[in-house]
Amino acid sequence: MHALIVVSHPLGSSLTHGAAAAVAQGIAESNPAHTAEIVDLTREGFDPVFTAADIAAFQRIGEIPPDVAAEQARIARADALVLVFPVYWWTMPALLKGWIDRVFINGWAYEESEDGKTVKKLGHLPVHLLALAAAGQGTWERHGFSEAFKTQIAHGIFDYCGATVVTSDVLLMPELKTPEACLEAARHIGRAVFNQASGAASLRHH
Repeated sequence: MHALIVVSHPLGSSLTHGAAAAVAQGIAESNPAHTAEIVDLTREGFDPVFTAADIAAFQRIGEIPPDVAAEQARIARADALVLVFPVYWWTMPALLKGWIDRVFINGWAYEESEDGKTVKKLGHLPVHLLALAAAGQGTWERHGFSEAFKTQIAHGIFDYCGATVVTSDVLLMPELKTPEACLEAARHIGRAVFNQASGAASLRHH
């Protein structure tokens, strides 16, 4: 089994990147036959800007840009998709959102038919979300962000495409207290990537 781990953070030395590496380590620990590829969107220079060429591809009147096609091929080779990112302004970083905007397009992730129905095309893809947040659980719950997180990402993006968000985890640093505890939580998540039964996601705080 092969996992594609997509990480978005400008610093390779960040705890976010450390968590992505820990997830990959956990996947390997769960079964030596399992593999993981870490996609560092910053280092690879992925362009998140949705251009006229992207609109043409979205409307299916133009070719899919080569960099987008390459990302779609990566996802197609994966048995699971894992997104690892810090929480910026109560959501994912713009770079990761731009990656989703450009890659998960009409005709590939879903299809808008002439009769107005939406065909979900990613029903085969399990998704795991791992966010890192500086706010504590009290703040998280008091402002309704747990529900907003699920609505925006799990439902608004992946359910629309038919992909099941199997796990949705937020590592809250005030509760975890140390980077080491965060990395251990990420390793634990990695060990379970290919051992989780498909089903509705639950937002868990570690």
